[in-house]
Amino acid sequence: MRCKDMASGAFLDLANQTLEYSRAAGATLIINDRADVAALSDADGLHVGQDDLTPADSRVVIGASPILGLSTHTREQWERAVHEPISYMAIGPAFGTGTKATGYDATGLDVIAQAAAAGAAHGLPTVAIGGITIDNAAAVIEAGAASVAVISDLLKGDPEARCRAFLSTLQ
Repeated sequence: MRCKDMASGAFLDLANQTLEYSRAAGATLIINDRADVAALSDADGLHVGQDDLTPADSRVVIGASPILGLSTHTREQWERAVHEPISYMAIGPAFGTGTKATGYDATGLDVIAQAAAAGAAHGLPTVAIGGITIDNAAAVIEAGAASVAVISDLLKGDPEARCRAFLSTLQ
């Protein structure tokens, strides 16, 4: 759940409501950037970026059990990430994306494969993010990513139908 510009109280209220729906559906709710909201809502986890709380500081806020992910964009970042108290690492942007300006060039499949191998060597799954579409998602998984994070391509038509199409493609 990513709400960059939402006031803290409203974000917490929305997280609590969303958590009710996600638990009823058997889904996992990961809060983006906001360790306080993740902890207060009892969300399933937190995802942080390079400019957010460190993974160690995030663990202080959310505790040892919740899922904790970290975005990486370069070899230096993912080589550090594998030694952090995280549950998974993200690598990207895999391809060009208009959703979020990361300040980093698209990594491509070769870098996804390298990051996934580094993560796997430390028991960390890798999530590819950025520019993932139904047309390139399978190639990203074949390159070694354990999963994909998708925003824009899910909004091309009915989101539920797009999610089902992704799941079908990736199974």
